[in-house]
Amino acid sequence: PKCLLEFGGLTLLERHCRNLSACGIARLSLCVGYAADQIAGALRDIAQPAALLHYNPLYTLGSSVSLWSVRHALAGGDDVVLMDADVLYHPDILRRLVRSPAANCFLMDREFAPGDEPVKICVAGNRIVEFRKRIAPDLSYDCIGESVGFFKFDAATALRLARLIDAYVADGRRDQPHEEALRDLALASDVHIGVEDITGLPWLEIDFPEDLIRANDEVLPLIDVS
Repeated sequence: PKCLLEFGGLTLLERHCRNLSACGIARLSLCVGYAADQIAGALRDIAQPAALLHYNPLYTLGSSVSLWSVRHALAGGDDVVLMDADVLYHPDILRRLVRSPAANCFLMDREFAPGDEPVKICVAGNRIVEFRKRIAPDLSYDCIGESVGFFKFDAATALRLARLIDAYVADGRRDQPHEEALRDLALASDVHIGVEDITGLPWLEIDFPEDLIRANDEVLPLIDVS
């Protein structure tokens, strides 16, 4: 599992737990599928026994099913920080999200490699006008950046996201990435989602073997500074 990859002697999972704890967040809900027993064991080893594991037996399908599997955490009546687990990042990135004055917030990095892989955030004025990997060539926007994969929602908006992803699964759209439901939320006219610009802070999503080299050689030295 990518969350158990080690960088500088710490797994991504342990780094997440430390960073969340430093931001005052103690209650964790994790969607697990592949090698779920390994993740459960790792949580015990790093003294996170209270973390709730939500097993998704359909983890080979789209990530919308993964988000659907933690819908009860989204609908629990609390503010929520939603995170991808395969990201190595500077702790200030998470602090920026948690401390943002926006009740609902996405993170954006304006320095990103072009192509179809990054999920892009396009902003016009003070609103998100697109949130997808592929952007229509005629779309008008003021600013574009890559999504870090971390999001903050107040209780009401988290509940709305839970209902959106529930509809995705009920309608047979289980093969869709969870970003599509986030896009629906971001583009809704009656929801305002702020954007925090974290450009300049080091981070990397671990998707490919070459990312492991970049993570160790380029990103980690900028994060683990003594």
